[in-house]
Amino acid sequence: MIAQDSIEALKARLDIVDVVGSYVELKKAGANYKAPCPFHDEKSPSFVVSPQKQIYHCFGCGAGGDSIKFVMEYEKLNYPEALEKLADTYNFTLSYTDNKHNKPRSQLMDKLNEWYQNLLTSKQTALTYIKERGIYESSVEKFGIGYAPDTSSTINYITSEQFSMNEAVEMGVVGYNEDNRSSYARFIERVTFPIHSANGSIVGFGGRTITGHQAKYVNSPQTAFFNKSRLLYAYHHAKQTLYKTKEIIVTEGYLDVIMLHQAGFSNAVATLGTALTQEHLPLLRKGEPRIVMAYDGDKAGRTAALKASRLLSAGGFRGGVVIFSDGLDPADMVNNGAIEELSIMFREAKPFIEFVLEEILSLYNLRDPKAKEDCMQDGVSYLKTLSPLLQEEYKTFLASRLGGLGVSPSLVKITQTNQNAPLLQKNTHKDMWELSLIKTVIEQPELVNQILDAIDASLLQFHSQEFSLALLGKTDEPQIMAIMVDEQIKALKDEKALKAELITFLTRYYERELKRVNLQNSISFEQKAFYIRKFRGKIMKLKQGELVPFEA
Repeated sequence: MIAQDSIEALKARLDIVDVVGSYVELKKAGANYKAPCPFHDEKSPSFVVSPQKQIYHCFGCGAGGDSIKFVMEYEKLNYPEALEKLADTYNFTLSYTDNKHNKPRSQLMDKLNEWYQNLLTSKQTALTYIKERGIYESSVEKFGIGYAPDTSSTINYITSEQFSMNEAVEMGVVGYNEDNRSSYARFIERVTFPIHSANGSIVGFGGRTITGHQAKYVNSPQTAFFNKSRLLYAYHHAKQTLYKTKEIIVTEGYLDVIMLHQAGFSNAVATLGTALTQEHLPLLRKGEPRIVMAYDGDKAGRTAALKASRLLSAGGFRGGVVIFSDGLDPADMVNNGAIEELSIMFREAKPFIEFVLEEILSLYNLRDPKAKEDCMQDGVSYLKTLSPLLQEEYKTFLASRLGGLGVSPSLVKITQTNQNAPLLQKNTHKDMWELSLIKTVIEQPELVNQILDAIDASLLQFHSQEFSLALLGKTDEPQIMAIMVDEQIKALKDEKALKAELITFLTRYYERELKRVNLQNSISFEQKAFYIRKFRGKIMKLKQGELVPFEA
């Protein structure tokens, strides 16, 4: 069982924006962050993350909780599994109440990487390859480049260091063959590139063959620690620069990144043998940088650049595309000394929307009227993924390039659909005064006695249930979390402000009661006179600034 003080220490290290933002693409919205909810289908973002309260809440489906609850729901884990997942992600060692579980975080990946690095120094063919690619010794050290030998050497090393084969399989450095019940190393006779999580932990490896193996590059398989669709190579090296410069360069390979860093472009990263995906966007959104996609000019590179540009432009990212020609890539240009040329290319990257539209235009024979019409429809379909303002701006761009003298922008018709229509809300009334009082109970519990001396839940017309939940401290209830993250609801500042509000509220309440009694015909004259005197007396005291206790 995980020790409670260890759980509290882990919670203190977690930041809700960082945890949720590693799964969901968050956008700043005042003091909070918003996104489409990952737990139900929606187009308008009703999912709110509060860094101040360290909770999330969806106003659409009611999901909510803290960092641990989010990981439980998103990853479909139980409570201990979620704690262990977060501990691994944030390099935190949990302690357990039973000593047999108290073991430090696995050092297998770090040890194996050190061994690979040591082997590189004596492997001449690998050193020759690195030298031919123009990689400096300082870069070999910075990026932890190594060499993986044959299977038996790797497995012997792992067992000699007292690591189990099960652990090696879990970490993705060893595979297991069910047919002949044998283990094998996943990286054999390859130059190795350690892959780190955003916080710097080694979670996998990439390997480049130097013996002519059919697969030029291989990566670690999917594990509990390694998801290539959420990772960017060298992000832990690049993040300091990208936060400072507000720009990130995304390339296709390890060598491109290493050579760009070597040339001073220390904000370069790479996708891991896969095209840019929706899952990369939360990481790219951090720091809100301008994004430069640096891709090869071959067919595969242009296809990947087109897909990435569609994804990034639809997501509202700033930036553009650089396509390298003549069979060159960023690593080649650095090796050839074309540093200034690279700098200009990155500065003048073609904006994502223009790139996508020009790629669409290049697919059609615009001398053929029917092809021109099909091209226009294709372009319009793409424009519909953008904001209304950008749709209007780029209608003209598309029209002007549709062959010859172009076509009139009025012919480029975009039927507006309300992409951001809010979810249908239940027909409930929000009373901001009552909600403000409830938020005061949550945020300033020292004022609760003063509140309860003056009123009780029965006086609240719209939110008596939420008031009762707040008094009980039920902050994990969806209704209470919704109040906690709603920036429009303000808690009363202090005792003086609370007293003034309660006097105003009670004055109106007793004035309503006085009118009701005056219209009441079902009670005797003596009862009516009693209540009229009573309510008038309370109203007089309230107007004199005295807070009178509530009597049902």
